[in-house]
Amino acid sequence: MAARIRKDDTVIVIAGKDKGRSGRVLKVLPKEERVVVEGLNLVKRHTAPNMANPEGGVIAKEVSLHISNVALRDPKTGKATRVGFKVNDKGQKVRVAKGSGVEIDV
Repeated sequence: MAARIRKDDTVIVIAGKDKGRSGRVLKVLPKEERVVVEGLNLVKRHTAPNMANPEGGVIAKEVSLHISNVALRDPKTGKATRVGFKVNDKGQKVRVAKGSGVEIDV
C-alpha cells in the first residue's frame, strides 16, 4: 500500500490527548501502523545517568501515535485532510489533498 503519511509531513492529531495540535512527522513505523510526531504525545521517562545524559533523571520524550489518529495538514487551507493519489502530467504518481485538490509531492 502506498504511504499516505511520510516523514517530514505536517500532520494534525484528530483523536487522543493531543487532539487539534499539529507537528512534523519524525518517524513512520509502517509495520506497526504508527508515527512519531515532533513535540506531541510526550511521556516522562526516568533514566539512569549515561554518556548522552550524565545527569539522568526524568526526561520527556515523544512516543508513537497510531496512524489513524493523525491526518495530513492541507497545504492550502491548513486543515486536516484525507489523502488521495493521481498521476500528474509528467506521468508520476503523486499524493493529493482531498479537501483542496492540491498536489502534496511537488
